[in-house]
Amino acid sequence: MLSWTLTFLVIALIAAVLGFTGLAGAAAGIAKILFLVFIVFFLVALISGQRRV
Repeated sequence: MLSWTLTFLVIALIAAVLGFTGLAGAAAGIAKILFLVFIVFFLVALISGQRRV
């Protein structure tokens, strides 16, 4: 999940440098959403892992 976030972030940065603002904005938005989903999954795994111990 985190690798997809980094991929979209790199795509957004390259698109922004080349002047594709629409594509850069869309890729950055996707990267933000994926990062938030990753954080939620990480926190759930962290909390559920502590309960088993």
